[in-house]
Amino acid sequence: MIRIGPAGWSYDDWAGVVYPKPKPRGFDPLAFLAEYFDALELNTSFYRPISRRNAELWVERTDFNPDFRFTAKLWRRFTHERNAVWTADEVRQTREGLDTLHDAERLGAVLVQFPWSFRNNEENRDWLDEIVTTFSDWPLVLEVRHESWNVPDVFAELAERGVGFVNIDQPLFHNSIAPSARATSSVGYVRVHGRNYRNWFSKTANAMERYDYLYSAKELKPWAERTKEIAEHPRVSDVYVVTNNHVRGKGIANAMMLQTMLTGRKVHAPETLVREYRDTLGPYVLPPGEEAPEPPGASPPG
Repeated sequence: MIRIGPAGWSYDDWAGVVYPKPKPRGFDPLAFLAEYFDALELNTSFYRPISRRNAELWVERTDFNPDFRFTAKLWRRFTHERNAVWTADEVRQTREGLDTLHDAERLGAVLVQFPWSFRNNEENRDWLDEIVTTFSDWPLVLEVRHESWNVPDVFAELAERGVGFVNIDQPLFHNSIAPSARATSSVGYVRVHGRNYRNWFSKTANAMERYDYLYSAKELKPWAERTKEIAEHPRVSDVYVVTNNHVRGKGIANAMMLQTMLTGRKVHAPETLVREYRDTLGPYVLPPGEEAPEPPGASPPG
């Protein structure tokens, strides 16, 4: 099963681009996205642990789509705040919401995301080992951005411990890990961040500036091929493709393009999004109300 979706759903600049503006009474942005996609990566779990009640509500709001899965970033306390060993209470807090999603069979993967500065050395390998041990009952996937991790023994250890490897698209600077199609567990994972070279490593750029990028079809097609390659790996049962270039819904547009590239079928898209990115989306989306014919030999991601 190949599931495609965006990173996050609560962005002010999506109003009038992804979501209608003004929003109709009772409008639910999460349920709205679950009508178009089978996956969504949780950002909020990176900044703070999610509560059991919120997790329950998210499951309820997407229950109409039985194929829908959440993936979730691990709390940054474990990946970016490494000055002191974490506590048992911090583990408990982290587990509360994610265990709820896992028990509901809606947790597709937990993303253990490290920054570019996290290099492959003994200290960092030990830190990573403790994370994998602590959360070994979850479907973990590892994102590293530094080329030092691109060595056979790392991939062998990930495969041995059942941890997936996250294949990423990012601006390539010195020692940045390059695009790949690796599979080290039953969960394959792809994340595209955009290619905003100007702001990627800028100390003054905010997230809006860093992830402001719209992929062209030419740039996305190699990722569609890599996704197919990952899906065909004997050990893989599920693949997640996440678009993290969220500014003004650009990741939504690119996710829809990838859906069409992978299935051979045009998709429905919000009218506001089509108006915003008409030239880019035109060949990939259907007019309102029109159903896509099944192309010969094509099969959907599932």
